[in-house]
Amino acid sequence: MTVQEDTRMSSPYDVTISVHANRPTGKYEPLWNWFGYDEPNYTYSPHGRKLLKELTELSPEPPRIRAHNLLTSGDGLPALKWGSTNAYTEDASGNPVYDWTIIDKIFDTYVEAGNIPLIQIGFTPEALSDFGGPYRHQWEPADKYATITTGWTAPPNDLKKWGDLIEAWARHLAERYGEDVVSSWPWEVWNEPDGHYWTGTIPQFCEMYDVSAKALKRALPKARVGGPHTCGAFANEKAQTFLRAFLKHVVDNKSPIDFLAFHAKGNPVIYEGHVRMGLHKQLRDIETNLAIINEFPELRHLPVVIGESDPEGCAACSARVHPQNGYRNGPLYGVYVVESMIRTYELARRANIHIEGAVTWAFLFDDQPYFDGFRDLATNGVDKAVLNGFRMLGKLGGEWLESESDYRRDIEDIMSHGVRGKPDINVVATRDDKGISILVWHYHDDDEAGPTANITVNLDGWGDKSASLKHFRMDEEHSNAFGVWKAMGKPQNPAGEDYARLEASGKLAEIDGEASVKVDDGRVALKVSLPRQGVSLLRLDW
Repeated sequence: MTVQEDTRMSSPYDVTISVHANRPTGKYEPLWNWFGYDEPNYTYSPHGRKLLKELTELSPEPPRIRAHNLLTSGDGLPALKWGSTNAYTEDASGNPVYDWTIIDKIFDTYVEAGNIPLIQIGFTPEALSDFGGPYRHQWEPADKYATITTGWTAPPNDLKKWGDLIEAWARHLAERYGEDVVSSWPWEVWNEPDGHYWTGTIPQFCEMYDVSAKALKRALPKARVGGPHTCGAFANEKAQTFLRAFLKHVVDNKSPIDFLAFHAKGNPVIYEGHVRMGLHKQLRDIETNLAIINEFPELRHLPVVIGESDPEGCAACSARVHPQNGYRNGPLYGVYVVESMIRTYELARRANIHIEGAVTWAFLFDDQPYFDGFRDLATNGVDKAVLNGFRMLGKLGGEWLESESDYRRDIEDIMSHGVRGKPDINVVATRDDKGISILVWHYHDDDEAGPTANITVNLDGWGDKSASLKHFRMDEEHSNAFGVWKAMGKPQNPAGEDYARLEASGKLAEIDGEASVKVDDGRVALKVSLPRQGVSLLRLDW
């Protein structure tokens, strides 16, 4: 049977999965509960506050939240790919004036929600920018991406004033929230300086990084700082050159650095009338950047933060304008996140580098139509299916367990060819002191119908204890508010019972109800029917 024939089969796939409850393989540490967005002024909107609390509820480990534009000048009103705090201005004599009013609203919200900020040092205030054109961009989704490069991307024209600003900011946060608390928050310098976010040279960036990191350490000696948040490096010589030059600078100058950061992006396209995801590109980005870090033995011990790890590169590019982004509203985004995050763990093990976090660059966009195809986690207060992918990841905990699937695709094959033809029907499992969580997913790059997977899960090593099962599911029919919204006629002003129904449909669905399961000589056998682009979390409790 050819690969092409395999993908067009109408009969279900028969899949066998094995989980070994008595074979732990290491501590489970969540890297997926990191999130970010360009528009910091959405943080404290009613929908923003609601979503940040939901992110905290995903798992016992608080989420890390990364936002751009924390030092950008402006009126404090959000726009696509834009935000501002006006933290720094100057008086008529050129003396610095600090105003933390908007900064405080942002960070108060994080603290109240139980988040941990990943504090981004950037971008250049207008009073420190010598850009030869406008300071603020007026970007819209149909515009060329490069038009975002305006005055906020310029190198600070006075590094003494810049360093003083960073030090004053850090001291202010310490006074407001406590030095020990703020010292535990990770800090980072800038974003994608090899792309559209920096108009200076590599040496200028390295100098600015050093000034920023040293200013932070003067205020908070125990704080962690990192960078440079370069773009995806696969087949991108500019990103590779920038990252290598920065790492060499850090080594040669013994610059303060506590973690390393880069980005990774996939590449969806329209193929034969449907969306085809580009998972292979995102994984190759991660692999390439980790390989560059491994060229510097002095830095291999440092943890890595993938500051943006996403199916593509523009959260504010709606599917209405960019149809290849049509994956974002429904379950495909959720199963893609599960697939890419679990594969990220695999790449970290292969490179022998600890990946501390992988940031999903998605939050929300207020004052936009329902399900307009932005890369966000919720639309007008209604959770999208992708958030339920994260909710299932949040039910993992304790120690990883050894597991196998006879439909698990090899990662090298995926990075070379994508998930085409045969799907990836895969599994991971963890064990804690109360039971075992088994995460199963059925992923394919192509957003079109395909055969269901009839899965047999064989668990051994359970022991002689009784077992109860809960089954959580995200697919086209479950945990998918987009499907419910379409069935309602795509209303743009749902209210009352209609809104309540939509809101409820965005939560994680439990199917079949809690049930006791048969344990036979320490073995448990479970049957699951899982459609393409579906995810199940099977929770077995003692």
